[in-house]
Amino acid sequence: MRKLDVYFNDNRAGVLTERVPGRDYTFNYDNSYLGSDGYSISATLPKRKEPYRSEHLFPFFSNLLPEGANRKVICRALRIDEKDLFGILSAMADKDFIGAVEIRKHKDD
Repeated sequence: MRKLDVYFNDNRAGVLTERVPGRDYTFNYDNSYLGSDGYSISATLPKRKEPYRSEHLFPFFSNLLPEGANRKVICRALRIDEKDLFGILSAMADKDFIGAVEIRKHKDD
């Protein structure tokens, strides 16, 4: 199981988890973030207590990834399978992201 922390405007909003590689994903908002006046990280992932579940990496997160030739170069350089979207997102964790949402390496609670 792999996990990444999701931040919105430098506040930890929740945790993205890959439970089964390439087949089972969850996103959970942190209770403290749910109680704050912070916005949802995406219109497709409105704030709620119940976890979001998907058989594929949520489109919101996959859209944060590089595409085309950039993805190929990054995957070759880091020896990551181009189909391992969570692996690419993990490799980009703690790097510069455009916008209010950042992905960071998971810190155990």
